[in-house]
Amino acid sequence: MKIIVPMAGRGSRLRPHTVTVPKPLIPVAGKPIVHRLVEDIAKILKEPIEEIAFILGDEAFFGDDVVKSLEELAQSLGARASIYRQDLPLGTGHAIMCAKESLSGPAVIAYADTLIRADFDLDPSADAVIWVKQVDQPEAFGVVKLNANNEITELVEKPAEFVSDLAVIGIYYFKEVGNLKKELQNVLDNNIQNGGEYQINDGIKAMMAKGNVFKTGSVDEWMDCGNKNVTVETNTRMLGFLHNDGIHLVDYDVKLENSTIIPPCFIGEDVVLVNATVGPNVSLGKGSHVVDSAIKNSLIQTHVHIKNANLDNAMIGNHVVFDGNFTSISIGDYSVLE
Repeated sequence: MKIIVPMAGRGSRLRPHTVTVPKPLIPVAGKPIVHRLVEDIAKILKEPIEEIAFILGDEAFFGDDVVKSLEELAQSLGARASIYRQDLPLGTGHAIMCAKESLSGPAVIAYADTLIRADFDLDPSADAVIWVKQVDQPEAFGVVKLNANNEITELVEKPAEFVSDLAVIGIYYFKEVGNLKKELQNVLDNNIQNGGEYQINDGIKAMMAKGNVFKTGSVDEWMDCGNKNVTVETNTRMLGFLHNDGIHLVDYDVKLENSTIIPPCFIGEDVVLVNATVGPNVSLGKGSHVVDSAIKNSLIQTHVHIKNANLDNAMIGNHVVFDGNFTSISIGDYSVLE
């Protein structure tokens, strides 16, 4: 089994956090999104993973440190890492074809801006599986249409009229991913574009037209990391799941002085809390200091210094200094204070 992970986008909806850090590497509940996603998929598949192919953007943004972290991730799962580059943002189908050397045999394709909680078995009667989640507002998503045999007959993007409430979450299984490769090559060769990009859906539709059977897979939980608010919400939900699973989330050497941690929280190494209340639903990264402050429902990355603050629904990047009693401000591009 292979896992193919397109992650070339910079994540413009999550600025300023993605100005210097690729969105898939932003930590949720103390672990980068892409690490958590790949580990969860490997656990769900219940079979050996031979290769994980990562499709990255340009080297200036996805540098050697990113490559090293992904290679270590693959190695931890007993797989080899293959690194590919998508230098131009030409769509999901184009991104997948950047890894065409790895497109053979059974494979899962998973986009690295989503997290799931699931337990499933692959349907042996299906040529491919598209994972979906029932949603309340299907007009905001791509959805699948099913026939009487629960086979997917159509993919519809953001339907104006009701087609289905089963939203595509961006995770796919192909019994032979080489079939998708063949159809996507045809998409590229014939310059078949939607919205100015080459899309995976055009390859999937061509496979369906040739009689390939597509079934749906369902997940228990689908958590988006598209923008700040939903990422903070995803952090909250993931902390709750991990806490209920009995995972220890607070570093044993956290320094507490007249401070309280209200679970669930992730507290990283070398964190110092002085006259502070942290939690519930807070991720606080390595090397951070919180003084005379209260924080809840927030995602805070590494080496952050917070003082005199009362924070709720906050998302703060790395190496930030924030004093709630500020009289002087130095804020970079894309920063938001509300």
